[in-house]
Amino acid sequence: MRRKSTGHIIDLKTLMTSGSQMALLFMGLMVFILTLHHARFLLSPLTLAVFIGLMLGPIASRLENRGLPSSLSAVIVVLIFIVLVSAFLIAIGTPLTAWADRLPQIWSELQLQLSSLRQPLNTVKELQEQIRSVTGGSKVTVAVEDGSTMQDVAVLAPTLLAQLLLFFASLYFFVATRHQTRIAILKLCFDRRLRWRVAHIFRDVENAVSDYLLSISIINVGLGIAVSVALWLLGVPSAPLWGAMAALLNFVIYIGPAVMALVLFGVGLATFDTLTASCMPMVVYLGLNAIEAQFVTPTVIGRRMTLNPFIVFLAIAFWLWMWGPIGGFIAIPALLTVYAIAGNILPGIEPLAPGGQQRLPRRNIPQHAIIEKAASPLSRRSSPPVRPKPPDL
Repeated sequence: MRRKSTGHIIDLKTLMTSGSQMALLFMGLMVFILTLHHARFLLSPLTLAVFIGLMLGPIASRLENRGLPSSLSAVIVVLIFIVLVSAFLIAIGTPLTAWADRLPQIWSELQLQLSSLRQPLNTVKELQEQIRSVTGGSKVTVAVEDGSTMQDVAVLAPTLLAQLLLFFASLYFFVATRHQTRIAILKLCFDRRLRWRVAHIFRDVENAVSDYLLSISIINVGLGIAVSVALWLLGVPSAPLWGAMAALLNFVIYIGPAVMALVLFGVGLATFDTLTASCMPMVVYLGLNAIEAQFVTPTVIGRRMTLNPFIVFLAIAFWLWMWGPIGGFIAIPALLTVYAIAGNILPGIEPLAPGGQQRLPRRNIPQHAIIEKAASPLSRRSSPPVRPKPPDL
């Protein structure tokens, strides 16, 4: 009897320990989410700069291999990014302003095309009034105070300017000091096995994020060109504008294509006379987007990294809720980073390929010699005399 009671006490103790650990883990997760939400002004441009820096890191490495110092290569990379973004904004600015002035016309066309549905809508409205009279409901009047547009701009402009300055400063310093940062982190790891594991995490994260962002950028540019040509053949005005918007919104998978389809439906209403013809730009775009999503992207990216679609959707929804458009852009790179870290820490998990898919190929990166140099002196001081050879990067 004593042995049985002792066993029950041990089981209860283990259960309480596991419960306390789960509670602490849940509380830590809640604190992390609240920190991300309340510190979004600071963390969102910093995180975006890190991922953009990882994408442009190979360019900086090639410049450094030609003898340029890291500070100068970082300046060139930042200038290249500014030129590309500025050219894109200038290209879409004028036609986008012209179409913004046509929003009342688009709304009128939408009302005209949907006039055939007026009778069913009136029937629903009458039914609503009858239900309200039966339940004794009263009409509610909502008063909306018109805000000043200039006042809103005056409030938001300093915030946006500060975030832009923080983003470009973070991008420059991350690209310029990325080697020193890796070396400093490796020197904090006094165990040789831990150093090699951290070095592998650096490699996998950089390879995954840079490969994904560069590949998806090329794919999205190709999609934008295809959409522009298709809309031009349909006779849609400002076809290059919609192609550029399709390329930009396609970075936010699922959500971006849905928004672009609605935009093209409104463009079709303002361009064509019949409802069938008005739907053609949206249908053509959805067809091209389906080809890109089902064939092109899996061929270019899917053979090297496969992510669970449900987890991808949850990640995009979470980051959109947390940080808005910036969160939508960084959702997939952040998910790739989590997979890379988990694959090098947790046993039985391959980085960036859940479900037993093929792992990212290991390739030499420009920082290989720096990481090895940072790890080797410490390993001779802290490791035992006889030790196995670490795996190659």
